[in-house]
Amino acid sequence: MSSTELPSVPPTSVLPKAAAVRVAEGERLRTVGLPGVTLTVRSRPPTRAGLPPALFVHGLGGSSQNWSDLMQRLEGVVDGEAVDLPGFGDSPPPDDGDYSVTGHARAVIRYLDAVGRGPVHLFGNSLGGAVSTRVAAVRPDLVRTLTLVSPALPELRVQRTAMPTVVLGLPGVAGLLTRATGKWTAEQRVRGVLALCYGDPGRVTPEAFEYAVEELERRLRLPYFWDAMARSARGIVNAYTLGGQHGLWRQAERVLAPTLLIYGGRDQLVGYRMAQKAARTFRRSRLLSMPDAGHVAMMEYPATVAGAFLELLADADRSDAGTVAPGAGS
Repeated sequence: MSSTELPSVPPTSVLPKAAAVRVAEGERLRTVGLPGVTLTVRSRPPTRAGLPPALFVHGLGGSSQNWSDLMQRLEGVVDGEAVDLPGFGDSPPPDDGDYSVTGHARAVIRYLDAVGRGPVHLFGNSLGGAVSTRVAAVRPDLVRTLTLVSPALPELRVQRTAMPTVVLGLPGVAGLLTRATGKWTAEQRVRGVLALCYGDPGRVTPEAFEYAVEELERRLRLPYFWDAMARSARGIVNAYTLGGQHGLWRQAERVLAPTLLIYGGRDQLVGYRMAQKAARTFRRSRLLSMPDAGHVAMMEYPATVAGAFLELLADADRSDAGTVAPGAGS
């Protein structure tokens, strides 16, 4: 079954209403209806008028909440919004059931076109990194800078610890996992995810852990939870096999925006060894290697990631200034 076939879940209009998503102090949620998709967007009101817009895109199994700490640290620098991709967070499934990387990228592009916020400072983690790479390649007019945290770009040798994600994309596996893990508690599941995604799970506070458990319990009650996970995992696998101009590495070569690449030395899902290839491929790139970080550096070390983005922003601004007046000083 391909990732573009219709999902075996009820239409969006008849899906049950899930419990409310928790919103951190200073944040707000809104729902945006677009052709074929409805997205939930998390934002922080800008501290002053005129700040440049930014958009944050989460990874597989994540949500806009993954960016809350970083958005808070950057609230005086950018006008930040984080999107729940279709089928994740508080966004319902896409009408056409397309969970491919291209499908998710199309949803992001539709949103940016609809609200007219581009060009934005675009951030992506994991699956969101692949999505953001595709957006930056096909719509350079929408992207001012690109920041990728452990982007899910094709690897010849997938890490052993990442194999469950690959297997999840196989037809029928989601159903098997649902039955096999039916007696697992939400606390057990969250501990497993933290052990996989964090370089040091001990950095997660008790409050954040309880928050994650509460959110997972909410999402497990959604009838499309496993379907969205499996089809998006399959979408990553399918994107890895694409060649030619549609290949993600070929598209990375086409990205014009200044790019910040962040890789964690303890990442169990994206190979740390891919950092140098990424730095060679993105034409205007700078690389931040974080030996102690795992797969979600923006959650483990938000201050470090924020500082690296500020450096990227300063370099981009200097480059712009040089472009505006090429003859200055001659």
